Amino acid sequence: MNEPDSAAENTNNPAEGLSYAAAGVDIDAGERAVELISSHAKRATRPEVLGGLGGFSGLFALKGNYREPILAAASDGVGTKLAVAQAVGKHDTVGRDLVAMCVDDLVVCGAEPLFLQDYIAIGKVIPETVAEIVGGIADGCVEAGCALLGGETAEHPGLMRDDHYDLSATAVGVVEADALLSPEKVRAGDVVIAMGSSGLHSNGYSLARKVLLEWGHMDLFGHVEEFGRTLGEELLEPTRIYARDCLALAAEADVRTYCHVTGGGLAENLARVIPAGLTAELERSTWTPAPIFSLIGHRGRVAQLEMERTFNMGVGMVAVVAPEDTDRAQAVLTARHVDNWVLGTIKRAADADTDRVELVGEHPRF
Repeated sequence: MNEPDSAAENTNNPAEGLSYAAAGVDIDAGERAVELISSHAKRATRPEVLGGLGGFSGLFALKGNYREPILAAASDGVGTKLAVAQAVGKHDTVGRDLVAMCVDDLVVCGAEPLFLQDYIAIGKVIPETVAEIVGGIADGCVEAGCALLGGETAEHPGLMRDDHYDLSATAVGVVEADALLSPEKVRAGDVVIAMGSSGLHSNGYSLARKVLLEWGHMDLFGHVEEFGRTLGEELLEPTRIYARDCLALAAEADVRTYCHVTGGGLAENLARVIPAGLTAELERSTWTPAPIFSLIGHRGRVAQLEMERTFNMGVGMVAVVAPEDTDRAQAVLTARHVDNWVLGTIKRAADADTDRVELVGEHPRF
């Protein structure tokens, strides 16, 4: 698991020939990184995991009394939020982001996350940095209830700067066929419930960095009154992991489908789970976006439509539920400490040209 690209003997003496280390790949550092991350992998596990670290593949026994199991898979990364982590020198929170972006996609169809495999591409293996990243990934897996089944760390000298890295992962989950959530279950009269985000999550950072850092010349280490902490701390707030909350909600209420709000914003993502002939009418007045969104919008003079197409604007996950289960659904989420509110309703579309999602009204104090 997470073993770096390796080969060849270790010598830097040109008289004896070139070595992999001389080319920029440090095998010893890679082995040290594996040692440091082993404890993280051991705590992010499940009973179905077979074997340990060091194999060429991770093994997972699909146990349980499944009647007609369907496997679901989702792959994602963290994007340019990594540039903030690298500038600040804090690398654990982006590991949690990586898990969230994958498992929160899985749960949209009702799938329980089973395991995740990560891929770390890095300019130069610094064992402590790799361990910090994987520690965050393990934290996210524990929170999501899935195993960190394996991964790969690849050292890319000459392709990436020594202090740069990129992350990606694939998560696999399972759902019973008769419990599969889908747009086909959505009906007119259904209620749309929003779940609050923890901030920007892991989308829109190219615009956020352009506005705040490049144009605004703000200091990542500077305290921002509106946030009550530094800009860097605000920007590195981890993506909320909703997977277990969504599974608990689906077990207690009639959930038609979920929508993970990522790149493209609320309207674009929710439209993906609204069937033809219906429209979701959402009311902006039901919530106030967090200060980070207004800061970006005002300082960058970013139009509201552009903000809503780029950022989650404070809504990280959406549940579409049967109207008679609205109160029960909200009670379940509130008991799990998930900020939630009724965002709107599903209606029949007036005609074929009606948008599948319509945002109406204005945000208070935005």
